Amino acid sequence: MKSPLPRLLCLLSLFVSLRSMPAAEPAVTPQQTVVLFDGTTKKDLSAFYTWLPKFGRTDPDRVFSVVDRIDGAPAIRISGQHWGGIVTKENYTNYRLVAEFRWGPGTWIPRADRARDSGILLHGQGEDGGYAKDFLSPWMRSLEYQIIEGGTGDLLVLNGYVRGSDKPLADRVVAAVAANGKNWDPAGPPKEFTKGRIDWQYRDLGWKDALGFRGAKDVEKPVGEWNRIEAICDGGNLVYFLNGVKVLEASGSTLTAGRLLFQSEGAEIFFRRIELHPLQR
Repeated sequence: MKSPLPRLLCLLSLFVSLRSMPAAEPAVTPQQTVVLFDGTTKKDLSAFYTWLPKFGRTDPDRVFSVVDRIDGAPAIRISGQHWGGIVTKENYTNYRLVAEFRWGPGTWIPRADRARDSGILLHGQGEDGGYAKDFLSPWMRSLEYQIIEGGTGDLLVLNGYVRGSDKPLADRVVAAVAANGKNWDPAGPPKEFTKGRIDWQYRDLGWKDALGFRGAKDVEKPVGEWNRIEAICDGGNLVYFLNGVKVLEASGSTLTAGRLLFQSEGAEIFFRRIELHPLQR
């Protein structure tokens, strides 16, 4: 007769993993525009908390602040000094994100001479820092709208962990891609991504991680000018726009709700508008 011990240990491990998973929080579906920041009706960071692995939910070096006048109006300043983000206190689902950003001049080691880098994590789930199994990552389990010189509009699949497990949770998203298997191409065959990056449609194949990089077909405006991001998050479907141009589309995502995280990743960046609009049905 086989010993029941291995099965009991397996069940115990599963029980511990389930107990370690954070309770699901209800997600808000916007019925009217949710203003997270606009410098007029919403002038502060009260819709967010901060996450910096080095300091937790405190921000002693003021990586995140609201400045009075950037091009004549208030804006959120993210210095880029420490990796981390401002994270929405609420979970959201089924919305159209509208955000306006521009780069500042500041950059920080180790990315001081590399492409200015930031991003917006969508459908963030799990614990802060959960992208790494030690829970000390700047990021969490999510799907990213990448903001980086030459690559703004890329989609990244960021897997995440739960306490008691050495394996990341499996997520997926499907996108049509070009023959190179990387760039989104609406006429290409569908490909499933369980991790990694889907490049926006015309991301330059000669892209280099260099400060000030510009691709031949970049939609992003020059440094110092304002850009408009839109991300339609409709169930498991995502559509990314940059300055009115559709740059990427994906479907079948296993992540459909969660928090939003606006990254600090070595480059100074400003946001003057962050809103969640109801979807047009």
